[in-house]
Amino acid sequence: MRTIAPLLLLCSATIVAAQTQAKLPAAAPETVGMDSSRLAAIDPIVAAGIDAGEMAGCVVTIGRHGKIAFQKAYGLRQAEPEQVAMTVDAVFDLASLTKPIATATSVMVLVDTGKLALEDPAAQYLPEFAENGKGPITVFQLLTHQGGLIPDNALDDYHDGPEKAWQRIFALKPRKAPGEEFIYSDVGFEVLGKLVEKVSGESLERFARRRIFEPLGMTETGYLPPEELRPRAVPTERRDGRWMQGEVHDPRAYLLGGVAGHAGLFSTANDLSVYAQMMLNGGSYGDARILREETVARMTQGYAVSSGLRALGWDVRTGYSINRGESLSPRAFGHGGFTGTVMWIDPELDLFLIFLSNRLHPDGKGSVNPLAGRIATVAARAVVDGAQPAAHPVLTGIDVLRRDGFRQLAGRRIGLITNQTGMDREGVGTARLLHDAENVNLVALFSPEHGIEGKLDIGNIADARDASTGLHVYSLYGKTRKPTPEMLRDLDTIVFDIQDIGARYYTYISTMGYAMQTAAEHGKRFVVLDRPNPIGGVDVAGPVLDDGRQSFVGFHRIPVRHGMTVGELARMFREEFEWDVDLEVIRVEGWRREQYFDETGLQWVNPSPNMRSLTEAILYPGIGMLETTNLSVGRGTATPFELFGAAWLDGKKLAAALNAAGLAGIRFDAIEFTPDSSVHAGQRCGGVRITITDRRKLEPVRMGLEVARQLRLLYPDQWTAEKYLGLLGNKDVHDALLAGKPVAEMAAFYEPELKEFLIRRAKFLLY
Repeated sequence: MRTIAPLLLLCSATIVAAQTQAKLPAAAPETVGMDSSRLAAIDPIVAAGIDAGEMAGCVVTIGRHGKIAFQKAYGLRQAEPEQVAMTVDAVFDLASLTKPIATATSVMVLVDTGKLALEDPAAQYLPEFAENGKGPITVFQLLTHQGGLIPDNALDDYHDGPEKAWQRIFALKPRKAPGEEFIYSDVGFEVLGKLVEKVSGESLERFARRRIFEPLGMTETGYLPPEELRPRAVPTERRDGRWMQGEVHDPRAYLLGGVAGHAGLFSTANDLSVYAQMMLNGGSYGDARILREETVARMTQGYAVSSGLRALGWDVRTGYSINRGESLSPRAFGHGGFTGTVMWIDPELDLFLIFLSNRLHPDGKGSVNPLAGRIATVAARAVVDGAQPAAHPVLTGIDVLRRDGFRQLAGRRIGLITNQTGMDREGVGTARLLHDAENVNLVALFSPEHGIEGKLDIGNIADARDASTGLHVYSLYGKTRKPTPEMLRDLDTIVFDIQDIGARYYTYISTMGYAMQTAAEHGKRFVVLDRPNPIGGVDVAGPVLDDGRQSFVGFHRIPVRHGMTVGELARMFREEFEWDVDLEVIRVEGWRREQYFDETGLQWVNPSPNMRSLTEAILYPGIGMLETTNLSVGRGTATPFELFGAAWLDGKKLAAALNAAGLAGIRFDAIEFTPDSSVHAGQRCGGVRITITDRRKLEPVRMGLEVARQLRLLYPDQWTAEKYLGLLGNKDVHDALLAGKPVAEMAAFYEPELKEFLIRRAKFLLY
């Protein structure tokens, strides 16, 4: 345990004293909807951490509604060779906070200005990077640590100077295929830093200073702190017999001259407060706009990776989120640094937390991530003005079943239809839970399209064996689309637990329907473990499927966006198909119909290989209808359904036409991209990227119809409009499209049936 002078153990800088330093105004917690008595819990948490030797000192800053509600300095800035008290203006080596604040933000500035595109291979801008099979790795994959690169290359690679070091970095071979696995990689962000340098024509240090820090007035933030800031810098460890003070701790960044994409940035709590507020403001602070609002939204949304959710440069919820705490909202994003630095920003709570410590000083043995997480929890729970997330978590059907001791399935011989989305709040698979339940006999598993793990994107899927339980997996997307009598022979109950995404032509609801029909024919009980509709249960939109056009991508006469859960659809199917089936729906608890998935606190798992984010699910009812035509909808890129195009398409012309159409909550930007699979694979496509600016105003189906209309008007000979009927499913609307009618006239054809559907739907709703 370190010995620290008692008077320095809690060296507090009050809000009043700090006000002259803070660029954000200070405020009493109660004036910004926070409880000061709850925030008082931070003091003993920090004191315990210092007493346990986890750090010599720290600065904690909490901001809300544009003001600093809490700011204190604790303990020592320097413990050796002499003790110096911590102050709120201490300058910290941010370590990996460099990644989102300097590097990722710089990349997004370049995206904002059209200098690069996230979907493009990094080697398109940095040809040297293509060596040894790295050519396909995209900018997006580097930002989300999905480039397949190793975490760090050997330190010896840097000892011959930066030029040789870069030759060795470019010569590295990837460990995994791009997009296959989340591997946290300093190398990837080193490359992103070099990419900024190459595209901008100036060093990362200068670009970040000129385009981010100087406009925001962050005068104490940057690489290579100047002499006047070094006396306030927090020491870390010794290097070559001297204390590292104002000198980057990371050895690779140091050997690269102190400037790198993964580490090297220094800052203060007050400067970082300005950056955090800029992000909460949607990219602006004062008179400075750093990023467009929609770019901030794109940068900070959660993208599914193999171990959870990452944003672009930021963490959302992965194994690295131990410093996140328990009560931040699902929209929160943040990051930590090796030196003991943490920042979390929560748009839903309009809250930020900055925790800066010297956990490496003096002996390199401190550990602060769990402590920072506890402080983040205190900060979120101190919000008392009603903005905090609901106290009662959303429980899916499997969560309710588990809580109730599986009594609803007691004594039953179960066949479970599921895939990777069948899991409880803790991430435990439904198959494993039922297999291990003492009073349940799980006999067999059934998988839908894309297989039991949701990774296959092929036409026919064979039976398999489940690695978790050892059970046989019968494919319902192979030789048959429905269970056969032989498959059902040893069962008395079929259980369905799969996450739908809310569009008629997403095939999991067809799999459920066929299984229900089979259960009715063979006298089997059918149980649905319900889940929220991820795009909300309020909005209902689009043409109702024509009678006679039912198929595996159109199981029942419902509109494109049905606004129902799978449990509610099961109730509708049973009555409207007149099936005599013993149906039970284990209801979701805590979900409100107006909630989107990211408001539930549940973990996003890709429902299928190309449905990688909630944004894509929201856009799918509109863009998905285009899939049967000769248009790429982004399959084979990092962001399917967020972009579309074709080799014959002029993106600038189409984007201009769509923006002129006056669609609410959406913006279209011209891009070029090369899909590596599906339609136009390997061909350079002109296209359009879709950015959601307000999802509450967006009408995805009308947007999709407008896209189709403009394609028909601009490319009557190139676009195969006849095939659009495949998923649209309504002949009258399709005829209006072929005739070039406005979307309002198309809607006039389906509005009567849509109103009738709303009446049909009402009696089956459970929430």
